Amino acid sequence: MFRTLDDLDARGMRVVVRSDLNVPAKDGKVTDSTRIDRSAGTIRELAEKGARVIVLTHFGRPKGREEKYSQRLLVEPLAKALGRPVAWADDVIGPDAVEAVNKMKDGDVLLMENVRFHPEEEKNDPVFARQLADLGQAYVNDAFSTAHRAHASTEAIARLLPAYAGRLMQAELEALGKALEHPEKPVAAVVGGAKVSTKLDLLGNLVAKVDLLIIGGGMANTFLFAQGVAVGKSLCEKEMADTARQILDKAKTAKCHILLPTDVVVAAAFAENTPSRVVPVNAVPDDMMILDAGPASVESIIDRINGCKTLVWNGPLGAFEIAPFDAATNLVAQAAAQRTRQGKLLTVAGGGDTVAALAKAGVEDQFTYVSTAGGAFLEWLEGKELPGVAALTSKASGCGCGGAH
Repeated sequence: MFRTLDDLDARGMRVVVRSDLNVPAKDGKVTDSTRIDRSAGTIRELAEKGARVIVLTHFGRPKGREEKYSQRLLVEPLAKALGRPVAWADDVIGPDAVEAVNKMKDGDVLLMENVRFHPEEEKNDPVFARQLADLGQAYVNDAFSTAHRAHASTEAIARLLPAYAGRLMQAELEALGKALEHPEKPVAAVVGGAKVSTKLDLLGNLVAKVDLLIIGGGMANTFLFAQGVAVGKSLCEKEMADTARQILDKAKTAKCHILLPTDVVVAAAFAENTPSRVVPVNAVPDDMMILDAGPASVESIIDRINGCKTLVWNGPLGAFEIAPFDAATNLVAQAAAQRTRQGKLLTVAGGGDTVAALAKAGVEDQFTYVSTAGGAFLEWLEGKELPGVAALTSKASGCGCGGAH
């Protein structure tokens, strides 16, 4: 189990918070503050409880100290999201950092410069982690999106201070636990996207955990091809046919039903306003490509999901970026959202394209939980241990021994 803010008496304490404020920016201005807004809850709660909140985060992928990756531009949007002033420190270690921390009063918030300006961060360097830990008396990790990386500010530091999950991290871990670790059955998973090769571990883990696996997108074409279906000019990893057959066999052994399209939407090109039509899956013309699941497939998917209690979603069912090839994704997502609103289905979704696809379907705020943590969400779905999460639940957490044992 991991400790949360409910277990931390923060008044008067210096609390180091690892947030994910790695937001898109252009010409020195933040263009999308979603991550800042979502991270504000934990920081505000600690400040309101009288903690001295020291915020660590990263911005971009700097090679050493690069001014274009300075986090100074985050001070104003963070202050706006918190509704309180935010002080600035020009570094995360050294005299400037220590001086900025020493000036803090109860309830103050201090944003530190980019933690990745130090190469020791990504090396999970123990000396660097100790310097970060010395800034505070407790550590809160609220950056699930970086939890799959063993970095100094996400993993090593959690073993040097009493460590807690922030509200975002807590919500993510609780939602994921309900979805796959202790789910209400039957459990369904939608896995879409372009390539089987990028989701092998994911598929391998899911067939052992879910009752129904719905495969869509370009990946479905590879599975269809593996079963002897001609897929025309469709995106298809023909070299992955043996692997696809192995996954089908593994699913059969695990009593996991794999659902593939029975009818598809085909077109001559992937472009706006291209004429398209619906054909049975075994009648794809040689000069056409599959760009979406057809209406009979959609009906079947919705029918099967309606018999489930839990749904995990990663990846679109078709080429959702262009209409009308977004129809299957939109209709299934809207049906899942309706079941969620009725309290009949727990829905957890994540991954870059997935978030965009659900937003396009108008339901991203109607699922039980939508994770914005691309890589970490995928690795969790693959059944991998996430170092940042493991450090929070480790018995060694906060032993204060500097990792001597």
